[in-house]
Formats: sequence, structure tokens, C-alpha cells
Amino acid sequence: MAALLSGCANMADTPPGTALQDVEARYGKAGYSCPADQGKQRLIWTQQPYGQYAWTALVDENGKVDRIVPALTDARFRILDSGSWTPEQVRCEFGPPAEISTIGLPGSRQVVWSYRYKQDGVWNSLMYIYFGSDGARVTRRHAGPDPLFDPIEIERW
Repeated sequence: MAALLSGCANMADTPPGTALQDVEARYGKAGYSCPADQGKQRLIWTQQPYGQYAWTALVDENGKVDRIVPALTDARFRILDSGSWTPEQVRCEFGPPAEISTIGLPGSRQVVWSYRYKQDGVWNSLMYIYFGSDGARVTRRHAGPDPLFDPIEIERW
């Protein structure tokens, strides 16, 4: 984690084609991985549950990393607005969420995943991703203030 924190601003500057072992030597091992298309592996370096940043990259069969991009941005979350997303696909795209909760009244409960991030690169926020009552598919998403950074909540600590 210390490596991630010390180099977070530069991780996205890693040149495409860099050997995975070089990336890991500088930033540590990815905290999450999953299979991707065409025999590639998606790696995610994440600061969840309390950090606000994550980076993702695809690694080919030769151990070369494509470009490393921030995973938790408004632009990336917009991809959830099209298609049909399962929890496994969401986890593979963004990494594990900061929180998983259930909301609603009996008979209309929904599973909600929350990701801490900087909305518009500025605001301490959570992206709430709803999976409906069966928890099988994304039904909607929205951002909201992160209570972890609420001054009133901070005073309670």
C-alpha cells in the first residue's frame, strides 16, 4: 500500500508495453485480477475500502502491460449505463467495492455496492451501484457525498 500511495500520481504515466514485473517492482502487486478478453488478464491496484483511487490495466500472455488508467472516474462509471452488467463484471472492471449493503423495505430490498472516489476529480464521493432485488444485474447508479469525509461525522470519531 505504501508503494501505491507514494506513486499514485505517476502510475498512469507507465508506458504501454512495460513488463508486469517492472510495474510490480515499482507499485506492488495488484490487489485484484480477473480474466479479460483475448486471453488477457485485467489487474486492478485499488485503495478501497478507504482510499479513493484504483488503477486498471490489461496484461497480455507475454506479461506486458497495456496502458494503466484510473478505474474510479465518472467517465469509467458511465460504461455501466449501457449493456447488462453482472456483479462479476463490475468487480472485474472496478475492483472490489468499499462497501456492500442492502437497502429498502422487506419485499423490495436491493443490493448496493459503493465505491469511494473523487467525483469530477474534486469531491469526496461514493458511487452507488444498484443490483436490484435479486442482486444479479446493475439496475442504476448514482454518486453521492461520502459520509466518511463529512465534518459532522469526523467529529464523532
